[in-house]
Amino acid sequence: MPDTTMRLQGKTIGVFVAPGFEDLEFWVPVMRLREEGARTLIIGMNRDTCTGKHCLEATPETAAKEVRSADVDGLVIPGGWAPDKLRRDADVLRLVRECHEQGKIIGIICHAGWVAASAKIVRGMRFTGSRGIKDDLENAGATWVDEPAFREGNIVWGRVVEDIPAFCRELVAALVEGR
Repeated sequence: MPDTTMRLQGKTIGVFVAPGFEDLEFWVPVMRLREEGARTLIIGMNRDTCTGKHCLEATPETAAKEVRSADVDGLVIPGGWAPDKLRRDADVLRLVRECHEQGKIIGIICHAGWVAASAKIVRGMRFTGSRGIKDDLENAGATWVDEPAFREGNIVWGRVVEDIPAFCRELVAALVEGR
């Protein structure tokens, strides 16, 4: 008989969204977290509905300026073109920095490393993601690792869409540990 324990019951995980998000890197982790019993709080730069790269939509429940680190137990930053917009929002960067400083788990996949670099939380860390951001994160002081997914401190890194299963496994494990 399968284990039906909802290991993230009672946890709230903020998931960022912005126009041009990578549809699968957003929706698959959201569904996986919900499957584990977590409440997902969809956070945008504002409350406008966003369209993903492949035309799926997501509507933020709140804007980053309305969220404090105490409101969430962790964060997920999907990739796509959205991170290039998210990293320009001071409230997004504030929330990412606050959660990082408090040791909360932050899931970062594909191009989402741009947000981490702009939040200045990657110096001295190992990272993975889209090869398109490799130089940017190395210039921010991080070291490239070509692996599907892994945890470095309180950050769970995922490489690309094909690595979503490994990313979700590592993300859920880290959140269950409750670092």
